[in-house]
Amino acid sequence: MPSWDPTQYAAFADHRSRPFAELVGRVVALDTDLRPGLVVDLGCGDGPLTLGLADRFPGARIVGIDSSVAMLERAHELDAEDRVEWVMTQAQQWDPMVLDAPIDLLTTNAALQWVPGHTDLVPRWVEALAPGGWFAMQVPANFDAPSHRLMREVAARHARADALLAVLRHADAVAEPGTYLELLAGLGLTADVWETTYLQVLDPAGAQASPVLEWVRGTGLRPVLDVLTDQVERDEFVQAYAAELDRAYPRQPFGVAFPFRRIFAIGRKPA
Repeated sequence: MPSWDPTQYAAFADHRSRPFAELVGRVVALDTDLRPGLVVDLGCGDGPLTLGLADRFPGARIVGIDSSVAMLERAHELDAEDRVEWVMTQAQQWDPMVLDAPIDLLTTNAALQWVPGHTDLVPRWVEALAPGGWFAMQVPANFDAPSHRLMREVAARHARADALLAVLRHADAVAEPGTYLELLAGLGLTADVWETTYLQVLDPAGAQASPVLEWVRGTGLRPVLDVLTDQVERDEFVQAYAAELDRAYPRQPFGVAFPFRRIFAIGRKPA
C-alpha cells in the first residue's frame, strides 16, 4: 500500500464523496426500513464519510477499517465524540469474526482497487453479513484513462522504470461490472450493479497550475512518490507528467474537465 497524505486527499473532498453518497443512497432507496445495528466501512480513509454513516444511522455500531496510520490519525481527530471504532489492518488480513456480530451493512468505497485479488475476499465478507444484510462497493475504473496511461508512459521513460512500473496499476486492478454482478449473484445476493462516468470539473477558479496533477497526487501518484524519494528525481518526473496531463486535459473557460469512470455493486443477503 502507498503512503497517504490526508490533506492532499481531502483537497477534492466534494468529488470524492459523491460516489459514496450515491452508493449508500441506493441501498437506502432499496431498503427504506434499513435500521442497521452494525455498519462496517472497509477502507475508511480519513474518516468523514464513515462519520457520515454515523449521522445517517444513529444508534448503530460503526466500525471504520483502514491500513494507513496517517489516514486513521486524521479520522480520530475528526471523531471528537468517539462515535466510530477505528481499526488499522489490511483488507486481506481483516477477519469479520472479530466483530462478534453479524454485519448489517458493509461498505467499501474507492478502496478495493488497491487490494489485488479482492474478488476472492468478497465471499468471506458476504458470509459475515446478517440475514437481509447489505454489501456495497464502489471502485474507480479509469486505469485506461489518460491520467493513468500517461503516468505509466512517463514511468517507462524514466531511469528507474522497472521500480516505477512495478508499483503502478493497470486496468486489471478492478473487474468489469458484469464480473461483480456474477460474483454477488453467485453468492446468493440480490445484486444491483452499474457504472457512471462523472464529468468532473476541476479548479473552476483557476487557482491551480495543473488540477489533474493535484488530483492524482492524492491517489494514483502516491506509489510513484514513494519510490522517488530523491527530490530531484521526483521533481523531474512530476514536471514531465504534468506537461502530458495539461495537454490531455486542457483548461476551458469553466475549468478542467476530468472524466472519471466508477463501478458500483451492491447486494442483499436473503432474509
